[in-house]
Amino acid sequence: MLSIASHNGLAATQRTFSALKEGKDLLDAILEGIERIEDDPEELTVGYGGLPNEAGVVELDAAIMDGRTHRGAGVAALQKVRHPTRVARALMQQTGRVLVVGDGALQFARANGFLEENLLTEKARRMWLYWKRSQATGDDWQPPATDADLELQAWFDRHFYATPGGPAAGTVHVSGIDSAGNLACATSTSGHAFKLPGRVGDSPILGAGLYADNEVGTCGSIGHGEANLQNLSSFAAVELMRQGMDPQAAGLEALRRIVRKASPKQLDADGRPRFNVQLYLLTKDGRHAGCAMWGPKNYAVSDAQGDRLEKCAALYEQAK
Repeated sequence: MLSIASHNGLAATQRTFSALKEGKDLLDAILEGIERIEDDPEELTVGYGGLPNEAGVVELDAAIMDGRTHRGAGVAALQKVRHPTRVARALMQQTGRVLVVGDGALQFARANGFLEENLLTEKARRMWLYWKRSQATGDDWQPPATDADLELQAWFDRHFYATPGGPAAGTVHVSGIDSAGNLACATSTSGHAFKLPGRVGDSPILGAGLYADNEVGTCGSIGHGEANLQNLSSFAAVELMRQGMDPQAAGLEALRRIVRKASPKQLDADGRPRFNVQLYLLTKDGRHAGCAMWGPKNYAVSDAQGDRLEKCAALYEQAK
């Protein structure tokens, strides 16, 4: 038994592994883990406290996939419900559909009794308003000027305007293997910060944001969703493992494919991508790896040896 997750998912792997030791179902354990991140208001990339779209509205995407049945489901552009992974689970259990979006996803959540709430925290609201003012032209908004506003500049310099990587994006991916060798995974996100309303990334799409097959393993992704969507990297990585590659080799090859297909405007003068994608891979025999377009990056692991962050293999390393 073990669980792995993206760098921001150590609390998720801890809970997932504990739930597996308690004898809980694999998907239930993973969802209990990922909820720890969706509930955290300090985590700006998912659930409650996630950064909003350009209109100031938090829209969430998520998906789950069960390697035992090869079934999965996702929801996209879901508003007012902090646990989109739970909604995706209900969609998989109650319907034959794989993806429901927007108001349809909210109606489905309402029908299942999910609590509706304002997901925009005060911290996220201030960051969104700072972004609006810093991007503004004309008289409608004036540039940020107060000390409180200017304190946010350091965060934007580190995360939003930093290169490579482009605008801030964030996601949590969690996968696990139980004592019987079954595999499953889940991915949850609020997407690119200040995105176009209705924008959907890779996270809720099977084969892109995540993929699970009991015969082989799992893979999940965070980072630049459009690049992943165009290459279905999670599916590709699992298929590379099916062909005999170890997790690290499969992840790095999937990332190289993204680079080879990137448009010239997405590359720097040295032919390197101006964005980041990270993959998290787990095999049916318990081997695992994290792979990043740009390092240094880490990923979370919880198993019999404890809870820890391990280093991702990277195609490129950012200068310190």
